[in-house]
Amino acid sequence: MDDLVIWGILGVGLLLMSIISAISQLRSELTRVNNTLNKIAKQVGVPDEVTADIQKELISLIAEGKTIKAIKRYRMVTGHGLKESKEYVDSLTRTIG
Repeated sequence: MDDLVIWGILGVGLLLMSIISAISQLRSELTRVNNTLNKIAKQVGVPDEVTADIQKELISLIAEGKTIKAIKRYRMVTGHGLKESKEYVDSLTRTIG
């Protein structure tokens, strides 16, 4: 019975090591893809930052209570995801509030 428990623990340990290794490989691949996308964005001319005009537009939308429209506009301009866009608009809201 004790041997069965030991083998079970060893099996779980090997499984965990395999999962950790796969996660590490995925992180490396994601970093490589991110770097490639950043290079492509620079070549194509995708802006890194929000221009002053866009920021004024976002602040205006926030002041009008149109936070969701501000988030959508930020996403359209930058290509960022929903989470990043909401965080940016929230930071603007705190700045003007």
